[in-house]
Amino acid sequence: MSLIELKDVYKIYNEGQESQVNALDGVSLAIERGEFVAVIGTSGSGKSTMMNILGCLDIPTRGVYLLDGQPVGEKSQRELSDLRSRRISFIFQGYNLIPSLKVWENVALPMAYQHISLQERKERALAALKAVEIDAKAENKPGQLSGGQQQRVAIARAMATRSPILMADEPTGALDSKTGAQVLALMRQLNAQGTTVILITHDNGIAAQADRTVRVMDGHIVHDSLWDGALVPAEGRAEVRAS
Repeated sequence: MSLIELKDVYKIYNEGQESQVNALDGVSLAIERGEFVAVIGTSGSGKSTMMNILGCLDIPTRGVYLLDGQPVGEKSQRELSDLRSRRISFIFQGYNLIPSLKVWENVALPMAYQHISLQERKERALAALKAVEIDAKAENKPGQLSGGQQQRVAIARAMATRSPILMADEPTGALDSKTGAQVLALMRQLNAQGTTVILITHDNGIAAQADRTVRVMDGHIVHDSLWDGALVPAEGRAEVRAS
């Protein structure tokens, strides 16, 4: 059983109206545990919509999304929130740090939703900050850090939650090439430790760092490197895996 599976998924805005947009148009995709997958596409291709659905931030208009065998579309908003807190961590291009909190408090915050004690939250936050070599800034506020340092904090936050899935949306987009390379190296380190990593990007060079690339265009998957460039119909993929 795949960790993540989309089956003929549509995400439609303004359905039935003249302005209807099929952001996802019958997408099928399976991702196994421990994969490092890059979803690549230009602006408006549907890649961010796909991430929102995979990350349980949104639900499909039609089709099925199975997360570890569980149908996500049947869950309430509260259940989706609980699922995210337990299973998925995020790294966003905008960092999403809370300015009024100290660096270690930002890292520890998601663990509060996992009902972890304050002492353990702080210990895990400091350990994660040390792992990304920014523990010296633990008592600082985010506004006192550079963009690269803030992204390290965002990665530490994802590490500290110990979620089995990491989703990164353009995580190097606002960084210089050296810092971007360091961020990718940290993500690969997490993947080596067993985390399933899904990287959303428009950059071919960044996507090439992943073990598998899935290209999205106009709401369709037009290339999946798992299949050596061949477009294999969804119903035939199980047979390919079995062989």
